[in-house]
Amino acid sequence: MKPGSAEDPDGGNRPERPDDRPVAAPEGGSSMQRRYDRLFNTGGSRAVGAYLRERIYATFTGLAIVLVVAGSDHADADHALLALLFGVLGITIAGFVSDVVSHLAVEGEFPHGADWVVLLRVAGGGLSTVLVPGGLMLLGWLEIIALSTAISAAAIVYIVTLALIGWLAVRRSHARWWERVIALGILVGLGFLVIALQTLAKTV
Repeated sequence: MKPGSAEDPDGGNRPERPDDRPVAAPEGGSSMQRRYDRLFNTGGSRAVGAYLRERIYATFTGLAIVLVVAGSDHADADHALLALLFGVLGITIAGFVSDVVSHLAVEGEFPHGADWVVLLRVAGGGLSTVLVPGGLMLLGWLEIIALSTAISAAAIVYIVTLALIGWLAVRRSHARWWERVIALGILVGLGFLVIALQTLAKTV
């Protein structure tokens, strides 16, 4: 036991304050938010950063593919669906391999235990971005809805996904409310910029 002092009258035996311990993220809200919170509780802020980064990569990849298909003069529903699935799958596998190699380079060993859980959840986050757009493309393939409608709806889904990712990214920050709004607006604006560039490329 340490003797007391003027600066520490309790002799160094102060009880641990609640804010001295890591605070688990409260689960709730959307399914994406619950995955975000579980990942934070498992791997901390670095895991959450990798998760959000992977979702952004996969979302922009999917959005670009959808817009390329939309710009095709003779878009086929089966081609649109397969291009979307393989494109997002490819970028997700590349991200997974990159994370494994990065872990090996930094830690000097292959991931194990909880590391694999985090890596698989990060990869799952990237793959999950294709579920709704892929479902829309499938409906177009089955001629339940028009392919043009499926493509437009998929593009909207990707923009909304970017907005939700942006919200998850800024909601735990200590920035002022207007700084959060600006950060969220930048991410959504980049999504619309992708659309504008693809439209411009089509008209050139």
